[in-house]
Amino acid sequence: MGPAAPTRPEARRPKPEADKNHLMDPVLIAQIALVVVVFHALLLSAAGMVYWERKIAAWLQQRVGPIYTGPAGLLQPFADVFKLFFKEELRPLAADKFLFYLAPVISAAAAFSAFAVVPFGPPTDFWGLLPREIPLYVADVNVAVLVIFAITSMGIYGIVLAGWSSNSKYSLLGGLRSSAQMISYELSYGLALAGVLVIGNTLSLHDLVEQQGGYWFGVIPRWFIFLQPLGFVVYMIAGIAETNRAPFDFPEAEQELVAGYHTEYSSMSFAMFFLAEYINMVTVSAVATNLFLGGWKGPFLPEWLGFLWFLIKLGALLFFYLWIRWTLPRYRYDQLMTFGWKVLLPLAVLNLLVTAAGVVYFGA
Repeated sequence: MGPAAPTRPEARRPKPEADKNHLMDPVLIAQIALVVVVFHALLLSAAGMVYWERKIAAWLQQRVGPIYTGPAGLLQPFADVFKLFFKEELRPLAADKFLFYLAPVISAAAAFSAFAVVPFGPPTDFWGLLPREIPLYVADVNVAVLVIFAITSMGIYGIVLAGWSSNSKYSLLGGLRSSAQMISYELSYGLALAGVLVIGNTLSLHDLVEQQGGYWFGVIPRWFIFLQPLGFVVYMIAGIAETNRAPFDFPEAEQELVAGYHTEYSSMSFAMFFLAEYINMVTVSAVATNLFLGGWKGPFLPEWLGFLWFLIKLGALLFFYLWIRWTLPRYRYDQLMTFGWKVLLPLAVLNLLVTAAGVVYFGA
């Protein structure tokens, strides 16, 4: 039997030049940079919301607010982060260690992930720097509304797990309240979105924004808020309840439950819950901007500066969030449930029925 034929070193063949060039693709680099920018923008938006919440509360109550940490108190959010970072991480002895530390991670991860499919501007080639246009959002999903609805619904697991794993009666009551509140208001939240989807006949946020370009009678913007005023009101009320903000902040309820589901948390675990809360506020406002207020569509600015309109509308809705907190008192828990099931849900159903009838009748 003769010697075996030598084998060719297939594994040592150099990779095709196309693979190397793919790694240097400017479009790919721009998309990676976009992911990094969006992530850090969300972090900074949470810090900015902390600052403006304190400032707006001070203005409404004729106080000064943060003034000592940096010019006009602008460094106050960063001082809060450093303070929490150097605090001791405490955990009750009887708590479930794994779930105790997993809960804030789930809340923060769900908050960041939900914003990934939210567009905040028209596709751009960055003034000719790229060979083709890229969309201004992280993930290109043609069912973005469903993705947002699914991911934001997962955030409740972090709150419930935090309440249960802490082995504290106050935390457990806060977690149970949060789950009941989510069930009560998520129905209205989804039905308010459904009205816009029936009119737009698509689940893509980008396509829904594009349908809101132009004007009625040459003056009125073709924003869906003029077709869905009731849907917008229901969506914003349900959105405030979904993010556990006053006057629907029953999962925390400092006067009743000490601090609710995060009573036993400290240091960065505590910070992650508040980071998730503020990012969820940004996401709810961004979705409302795209669905009801025309997204980046607006007068006086060219299309490539449309993201400025998006930021202006987003800022107005976030101001409304803070204004409501420092204006309205918290309801009783029975009033919360009654309002959700007997007022908000029937209004959402009525709005959807009237919208569907209008689409069928007018053939929209």
